[in-house]
Amino acid sequence: MPFFVYLLGLAVFAQGMSEFMLSGLVEDIAADLGVSIGTAGTLTSAFAVGMIIGAPLMAMLSMHWPRRRALSAFLIAFLVVHIAGALTSSFAVLLVTRVVGALANAGFLAVAVATAAAVAGPDAKGRATSVLLGGVTLACVVGVPGGALLGQFWGWRSAFWAVVVLSVPAVFAVLHSVPDDAPAGAVPGARRELRALRRPRLLVTLLLGALVNGATFCSFTYLAPLFTHVTGVADTWVPALLALFGLGSFAGVTAGGRLADTRAAQVLVAGGAALLVGWVVFALTAGNPVAASVLVFVQGALSFGVGSTLVTQALYAAGEAPTLAGGFATAALNVGAAAGPSIGALALDGGLGHRSPLWVSALLVGLAAVVAGVWRRTSAVLRTRAAGRPPADRPLSI
Repeated sequence: MPFFVYLLGLAVFAQGMSEFMLSGLVEDIAADLGVSIGTAGTLTSAFAVGMIIGAPLMAMLSMHWPRRRALSAFLIAFLVVHIAGALTSSFAVLLVTRVVGALANAGFLAVAVATAAAVAGPDAKGRATSVLLGGVTLACVVGVPGGALLGQFWGWRSAFWAVVVLSVPAVFAVLHSVPDDAPAGAVPGARRELRALRRPRLLVTLLLGALVNGATFCSFTYLAPLFTHVTGVADTWVPALLALFGLGSFAGVTAGGRLADTRAAQVLVAGGAALLVGWVVFALTAGNPVAASVLVFVQGALSFGVGSTLVTQALYAAGEAPTLAGGFATAALNVGAAAGPSIGALALDGGLGHRSPLWVSALLVGLAAVVAGVWRRTSAVLRTRAAGRPPADRPLSI
């Protein structure tokens, strides 16, 4: 794997920090800027919306830029808006910086995925993708406790400056290491890439990615109250348990990256089934500290192992749309990341208890299994009809 792919992972880590750190800063931002906590919470929603809209849009706009120019432009824009966010005393300005930062983040990630997959070779897209998503999982581990810690000692603005500090070496790394030999999407052109994105296999894969990621972030968002109210652990242990989820996520991405290019079907079938069972078992045993500690790691690993494999399959399914496939895969994951916690909130607000997000996660993965099974059966019927043979029975799987 070329070394600069790992440098792209560093940039993704810095951007992931920005996404996750707000969870521990909302109260401080609200108090400092004179808004309610609920209003300050819209900063997270604004970032998610920017990621969903920005991933395909920014990928399309950057298709005819050289890779180095596209990546450096997005990263510099990301850095500048965080400087503005750290300096502003206006909530409206801060909200705008979150949206613009999300657009830059989405564009960078879409082009980075396409670039890494291109230089990794036709049979190593999974390994390249896992390096980038590994940056996201590490940010998941560090972002929430790191942002909260910085906020406690030096104020919420220090977390924004920390993102700037992390982004500066990434800018220089991109400028000096990324090859600038071709535009990120030079080969097919926008219209041909858009036609390729209409393939049913790709659309189903993106839907599965959204469902699995929705399940992941539905439970992850509400792990802290689950641990304190159901598992019964002290508040001081919650960061360690959240870190276990992040460590499991990193392990899952790493393993998924090594297997996604050669054993994707086995990862999706076995991993998807284990993921569904794991959410159910977690919901049933959440009151046991030992079981909860083991399962939070296992579910992190399975969630990101299956999720990263689905991203890789999206890239393989849209080989003629290398740039836009990365953008739409990014958007699909963020649709899940935004929708999952919202559905979990409905379950909590409906009085279903602190275990309810785990059950919602199980339902979302179960729905993914049904969608995958219907698609597998439908595609098998179409193939066998075309060949003039009766369809063979196939098991439902993700």
